[in-house]
Amino acid sequence: MARRAEVKNLEVISKAIDQHNANCEWPAVAIEMNPFEVERLGWDEIRGLPIRPNPNMGTGTFRIVCARDEGEPGEVVEAVAERRVEVTVPAGAQNARR
Repeated sequence: MARRAEVKNLEVISKAIDQHNANCEWPAVAIEMNPFEVERLGWDEIRGLPIRPNPNMGTGTFRIVCARDEGEPGEVVEAVAERRVEVTVPAGAQNARR
């Protein structure tokens, strides 16, 4: 019986992740559950998303954490200069930094 409950929980959470990702431009980054639920299920992650204990969550509930809520930065891009720029450092400025 407990195994069936785990499968049902996994199905519901998986569908919620899909629904979130289909309706939000920001991807899901984690799942929050009551610490008791996290311990009872014994899962560390679902579909690559970490499960985080949240004592403010009631038992039997979960929350999909959005990247927007996390304040995660967007894509990091490395800048490459097309031309060389000469920089002039005043004569005592180099020694002042040391």
